[in-house]
Amino acid sequence: LILSAQNFEDTELICPMNRLQEAGYAIDLAAPQAGNFQGKVGYTVQANMSVSELPEDPGSEYELLLLPGGKAPAELRKLDKVVQAAKSFDALGKPIASICHGPQILITAGLLHGKNATCYSSVLEELKEAGANYLDQEVVVDVNYVFSRYPGDIPAFNREMMRQLGMG
Repeated sequence: LILSAQNFEDTELICPMNRLQEAGYAIDLAAPQAGNFQGKVGYTVQANMSVSELPEDPGSEYELLLLPGGKAPAELRKLDKVVQAAKSFDALGKPIASICHGPQILITAGLLHGKNATCYSSVLEELKEAGANYLDQEVVVDVNYVFSRYPGDIPAFNREMMRQLGMG
């Protein structure tokens, strides 16, 4: 399951999504409204469902939650169904892969206290205030969580995301 919205960081959605598809995973991409929306540099993707259509307990229906960055997480964190989705994956110990601004959703969900994590520099203070232990490295894995900072970290992010799925 990928949760995103308008003005996502293009490569942070496209590259992990393509990697998952290459490995044979079916993807559901949920956004505030179903249909086409654009990334910060203009790449268009299609949400096949709206956030309001998410199942009650998405963690029980999906293998992984992917939270790309850009400006999308700041909007998504305002939606109760998005916050509940993150909590669902966490409660079941399912993999959550979050890059750049993606941890903003996890901060709103109250899931980062005591976790090792990384994020984009502009989210750093908020991450620390949420009780996370910030590490400035290309990828940070804390049990079922995978974090990276920015597009340059995508190879390491994808590698660890796939390891969470038993494919690495």
